[in-house]
Amino acid sequence: MIEIFFKLFWSFFQIGLFSIGGGYAAMPLIQNQVVAIHGWLTMTQFADIITIAEMTPGPIAINSATFVGTQVAGLPGAIIATIGCVLPSCIIVLTLAWVYYKYRELSVMQGILSGLRPVVVALIAGAGISLCKLALLKEGAAGLSWSQIDWLSVGLFAAALIALRKFKLNPIWVMASIGVFNVVIHIWG
Repeated sequence: MIEIFFKLFWSFFQIGLFSIGGGYAAMPLIQNQVVAIHGWLTMTQFADIITIAEMTPGPIAINSATFVGTQVAGLPGAIIATIGCVLPSCIIVLTLAWVYYKYRELSVMQGILSGLRPVVVALIAGAGISLCKLALLKEGAAGLSWSQIDWLSVGLFAAALIALRKFKLNPIWVMASIGVFNVVIHIWG
């Protein structure tokens, strides 16, 4: 049992250590650790975690750590995974704050920060593409052909995107409305 706690701690410590750019940038790291390396969750369960973590208050990585820890080893697993995820951030933020305040006027510091921006965007885009494929293609779809596209999901995605971007509706109401609509369609469809 201690081995699973160590694995949870170490996996989420690595996620916390290398998720530069926040929660969305951490998604591919979380996916790699919990789906690919350890097999604690399936890709569908991972997508569910991201959905739940996005809807609940708090950072995605920490919510995911808590959820995965609970799934794998109950409450102690949740606590250990969450501590593993948070600890690197605490150490890094304290160290970076000291370095930044000491050297903030140097152009090298500004160059480092501007160099990290494209990397963060690439991480977020990679995670977004993986989730879009999972959400918009039929379950088990291997390729990208017209027959593999889940057109209902594409329509719901488009409706949510228009509601959010064009009409500036509250995201909570959009998620709730689309969720209720999808449940109704699946019950009567």
